Amino acid sequence: MNKLQLGVIFGSRSCEHEVSVISAVQLMRHVDREKYDVIPVYISQEGAWYTGSPLMEIGTYAPAFKADLPGITRVQPDVTARSGALIGYDRGSLLRGGGRSIVARLDCAIPVMHGLHGEDGSLQGLLELMDIPYASTGVAGSAIAMDKIMMKQCFRGMGFPVLKDLALTRSAWKKDAVEVIKRVEAALPYPLYVKPANLGSSIGVSRAEDFQSLSDALELAFSYDRRVLVEEAVNKPIEVNCAVLGFDDEVMPSVVEMPVTGGELLDFEGKYLRGGGAKGMASLSRVVPAPIGQALTQRVRDLSCDIFRALDCKGVIRVDYMIDPATDQLTITEINAIPGSLAFYLWDKSDPVITYPRLIDHMVTCALRAWEEKEENNLAFKSAILKSVKLEGAKGTKGAKA
Repeated sequence: MNKLQLGVIFGSRSCEHEVSVISAVQLMRHVDREKYDVIPVYISQEGAWYTGSPLMEIGTYAPAFKADLPGITRVQPDVTARSGALIGYDRGSLLRGGGRSIVARLDCAIPVMHGLHGEDGSLQGLLELMDIPYASTGVAGSAIAMDKIMMKQCFRGMGFPVLKDLALTRSAWKKDAVEVIKRVEAALPYPLYVKPANLGSSIGVSRAEDFQSLSDALELAFSYDRRVLVEEAVNKPIEVNCAVLGFDDEVMPSVVEMPVTGGELLDFEGKYLRGGGAKGMASLSRVVPAPIGQALTQRVRDLSCDIFRALDCKGVIRVDYMIDPATDQLTITEINAIPGSLAFYLWDKSDPVITYPRLIDHMVTCALRAWEEKEENNLAFKSAILKSVKLEGAKGTKGAKA
């Protein structure tokens, strides 16, 4: 029986590049090699694509990526539908030109991207064009999940609980920073959180207590993104997270976790560095299951599944929440379309337990199911419009006569 050629795509031009590398190496170490041939597909910070077995080792990327290691080949994806090919280029010599050859073919892909140019729907769009099954949320859901401003507007329209906020643009900030701050102060009370619209891992996120700290927070956030979200703060919130796995009508929530934050902002260092950077999100201190009571736990799990379905998600996502300890009010912080470490640390503590290799199996199954569903769509509608249209002058189709 032929093994499935499983591409693991990671890296890319993102502030969360290194987190993506850690998550991908973790995943590749847990793939069942009896079922899959693993094909690492690394996208460098410059946007170049590579494949080869050394990409499965974390040492290949530290202290800097070693593109010249034996076994690493620079490639380009063949975007022809259903090809799945990664094309390598022979550098050739002075006497002969270089050639190109197929280095590998992908039967299925697991994007392990965090941030822009991978988690935001851009890579998913490419994989849709290539007609390759892939185990992550689709183009629209990924784009909404990545953009905090759009996410909150969608969730508010769907009736999901979110905090009050204000969206700002860099152009308005450059034009009149003081006026922007006055707009914020008129709309929301201190303290506030300031967040770049399209970043994760708490990069560029700050807490503002007054005019000066708000100014500093906005300056930082606008250095990362042209659009910024300012959001009201909850006093000493309880943070909880829940992952969801599945596709279409088969959706399963994980155990609910409570990250140990001490009531402070969970920043990049707290997420990835304090417990050992090589473990990614798995290194974060957490209480599992979250001690929030059965009723609130069920609300979190149910709402997570509702969000999964509302955005037509696929594979594994993680939804982060805040609970106001004074009122037990639950609000959505964000949705991670490709969570750090694929949230495997929640599934191996869930009931039933799902080990990381089995989690990967589930993700591949979701990818193949979605691809098969897409194949049922009718793309062969035929009409005689091209035979009967005569274009006159520069009017285009609106001025055409049949």
